[in-house]
Amino acid sequence: MAHTPLDDLPLFSTGEDQAPGRRPRQLRGDTGLSAVIVAWGEALGAAGRSEHTVKAFTADLRLLAGRLGGGMSVQAIATHDLKNFLDWMLNRRGVPCSPKTYSRRVTSLKAFFRWLNEAGVIPADPAAPIAQQTVLSPLPDVLTDDESEAVLERAQAMRRGGDTPDARPFTLTHLLLNTGIKKGECLAIHLNHVELRGVEGPLLYIRYPDARKRYKERKLALEPAWVAAFEEYRRQYAPTAKLFPWSPRRLEYLLEELGNLAGLEKHLSFDMCRWSFALRRFRSGMEHDRIRQLLGLSKIQWREVGAKLEALASRMPA
Repeated sequence: MAHTPLDDLPLFSTGEDQAPGRRPRQLRGDTGLSAVIVAWGEALGAAGRSEHTVKAFTADLRLLAGRLGGGMSVQAIATHDLKNFLDWMLNRRGVPCSPKTYSRRVTSLKAFFRWLNEAGVIPADPAAPIAQQTVLSPLPDVLTDDESEAVLERAQAMRRGGDTPDARPFTLTHLLLNTGIKKGECLAIHLNHVELRGVEGPLLYIRYPDARKRYKERKLALEPAWVAAFEEYRRQYAPTAKLFPWSPRRLEYLLEELGNLAGLEKHLSFDMCRWSFALRRFRSGMEHDRIRQLLGLSKIQWREVGAKLEALASRMPA
């Protein structure tokens, strides 16, 4: 999940390159909206935001410019203009606008005008009175404890099975259910990221080559049952670099097949394993910040994840 970090937007104006109260070069209150949008996109890029993020949020503002006129000065835009724009987008544009898209566009407007106000380009923030819309995407599917046990029992049977034992399903599934790593993180694991004999016990290191994602890096404890299966798996498949040297689709199919063999009516997936891991920790009473750290999430990302876990926990039997 590419996903767009909505809640990062209010932080854009506090970057080192654009401290609050410092006027962006060549921008004034009478500068046209379209020109200011271009400058904002450049500021987002300079602050290290991804190309996807910059495109998404500047597109939201270009929609506003198309409605108000790209030459309209930013200091002339009032709160009622923004409210009329949002009403038009929801009710009169004739193009569907999902709650999630609407929420992102409100966030874009608020971040853009806050940036201009804090930089001294406009004397007041016309977007400040507009209520922020928080929209949760649908709750994910998770495994019950019994379903998790059934999956691992079936994978264990395949590991011990007859003339052709296969440790790969157990090695993959046990790792996912007991570390909560994402699909991309799983596919990026190299053999040298697995430390079996460290002073802290067996550990998995999650690494990110992109410096902007270093906050996601972490070390996760590995259980003895996984270590034993891993040794068998390594003898059977002899991986040389990546822990799981297969395509994403091949591993997704392996999980789906395992789920079917275990009798699940659900579609076993990387995402389901990650949410199941998080929910078990949440229901066990683990400190929420510790769960966030284990998942490699920022505090901003945890807001939605934590709310979903609370909703999921309320639906589970005690």
